[in-house]
Amino acid sequence: MSLLSSPRFLQRVLWVDAASCVAVGVPQVGLSAELAAWLHLPAALLMGTGVFLLAYAAAVLWIAARDPLPRRLVGVIVAGNLAWAVGCVALLAAGGLAPTWLGVAWVMAQALTVLVLAEVQWFALRKVVIQPAW
Repeated sequence: MSLLSSPRFLQRVLWVDAASCVAVGVPQVGLSAELAAWLHLPAALLMGTGVFLLAYAAAVLWIAARDPLPRRLVGVIVAGNLAWAVGCVALLAAGGLAPTWLGVAWVMAQALTVLVLAEVQWFALRKVVIQPAW
């Protein structure tokens, strides 16, 4: 069994996904007003997405703790990450906001992070050998 086909590898990638959500969600919730000033993004947007990211992190951790990993739920996480990446790009492309360069970098860093995570998760999900529960 290779590293990429190991359920442990996929589980660890899910942990990284959850950690990235916490790393962005905590400052967006705790410092939404300050971030809004620095990034020129609405404080309500930062707060709302920060709360969502923390809830999403909890769900990802719950899924990662299952044995065996639930393939369909991991697929939902992959789809969610892709949707987040598209949403980030759409937010900037819509033109309704005027973020600073730091705001653009904040949003694009999220888009690129979840895009990479989705790719690795999808690749690992296709390769992983999940043993039956019996």
